[in-house]
Amino acid sequence: MSSEIRLIIVSGLSGSGKTVALRVLEDLGYYCIDNIPVALLHSAVREIRSGDGPSAELLAVGVDARSGSDSLHDLPALLATLRDDSIRTDIIFLHAADNVLLKRYSESRRRHPLAEHGSELRKAIASEREILTEIQNDADLIIDTSTTSIYELADVIRERVDRRQSDSLSVLIESFGFKHGIPADADFVFDLRCLPNPYWSVELRGLTGLDEEVVEFLHSHDNFTAMYQDIVNFLDRWIPQFEIAHRGYLTVAIGCTGGQHRSVCMVEKLATELRRHHAPVLIRHNNLPDHRIHPD
Repeated sequence: MSSEIRLIIVSGLSGSGKTVALRVLEDLGYYCIDNIPVALLHSAVREIRSGDGPSAELLAVGVDARSGSDSLHDLPALLATLRDDSIRTDIIFLHAADNVLLKRYSESRRRHPLAEHGSELRKAIASEREILTEIQNDADLIIDTSTTSIYELADVIRERVDRRQSDSLSVLIESFGFKHGIPADADFVFDLRCLPNPYWSVELRGLTGLDEEVVEFLHSHDNFTAMYQDIVNFLDRWIPQFEIAHRGYLTVAIGCTGGQHRSVCMVEKLATELRRHHAPVLIRHNNLPDHRIHPD
């Protein structure tokens, strides 16, 4: 007897955390297959759906550069066919900065799958990025693991991937500091550095946007309220369009200089407003000590 299947494609650069992601999904009840040839994906889904293969309504498949660029080129069309057959599909793409990947390979002493015959590791990483460009462009959710621990990655997989309901748009609003770099997973980026900065107040410098004193300081300035209202209006206008386009994930990054005061306060205020008429809305503060994803 056939059943509704949810299919998660986990792809990305070697060393970026694909194995961790698949392990987390397996713990969450997904039947996981790593490094399956793209040509066999449809057959695998058909076997599971028919009941002749393993019994599973949740399926996660690892697809990477070892499949080859020609095979990966066929993946978007294959997934479109599966969606037409009422199979829910998401592509999750993991990546990290080159220097981070180099360090991870140095520490683990593993061989990169494309570094054949002693090829230079940096060259292998560049080649892998090129091969995976198309699947990255088609990804529903891109996760940058450059500064993410395995526990934080597991948190992302649980909160954003596993708990996303059918046809729902998972919205993540994250604060960050421009001096630490713009989050690579952001769909929209808003810059709050033009607003009054609590950092220059001795009493507020050691606090964060979660503290009432900072909230009161920012709310006392009309520019902060005006910026908030403009962002709310923008998101109210465009979130429904993402839903109409059947997008599964939307990430909104709110930045200030250090990611401690203005952006944190704004994220909390925006999430409170958006949760009045949308779910799920998740929060992450990238530059606070606790930068895990916080659900509703």
